[in-house]
Amino acid sequence: METSTFIRPEKYSIAIHPSKEIIEDIKTMKEQLASEIGWYKSKNSIAHITICEFEATDDDLKKVYSELTQISAPISPLNVSTKDFNLFPNGAFFIAIEEDSKKSLRPLMKQYHNTLSVKTHHHSDTPHITIGRGLNEEQLVCAQNLFKSYQKSFHCDCIVLRKFDPIVKQFHVTEKFYFKSEPNSQLLLF
Repeated sequence: METSTFIRPEKYSIAIHPSKEIIEDIKTMKEQLASEIGWYKSKNSIAHITICEFEATDDDLKKVYSELTQISAPISPLNVSTKDFNLFPNGAFFIAIEEDSKKSLRPLMKQYHNTLSVKTHHHSDTPHITIGRGLNEEQLVCAQNLFKSYQKSFHCDCIVLRKFDPIVKQFHVTEKFYFKSEPNSQLLLF
């Protein structure tokens, strides 16, 4: 009698990483906030702009790699600028993305949401870099008092695929998919 084994899918995230300088700035901000309010969700998360999350088996992942390569290749690198701090009603405190950069990022993000063959969730339609999430009202006020202004830019030339590590409860980068400004291969067929 043959037994079948269930292969549990693993959790992945597609994101944009800002420059090393911005990643370090945000790490420092997160530590400053933690020294004021204690531990909070996303305290140890490396700075990123979430595009989406999904679950995939190793077999699914082979196809996802191919899709991410195809989606990314025709995209041109772009500059992304941050614009101060803001918050969401759900208790997230974040660095906002400047309006022109948002206009460039939204269609790019939507392309990944709509093209992948795996079911995606946690779609982000508002590009931002989270400092803290799940904060209560008092913690949000503290964050707003600590951080007043932040304006920096970075060159975005790729997206990253991140795999969730259940032991450390954080995502880590497994692969980068570069924007190469190549002609879209699907358009070349016609």
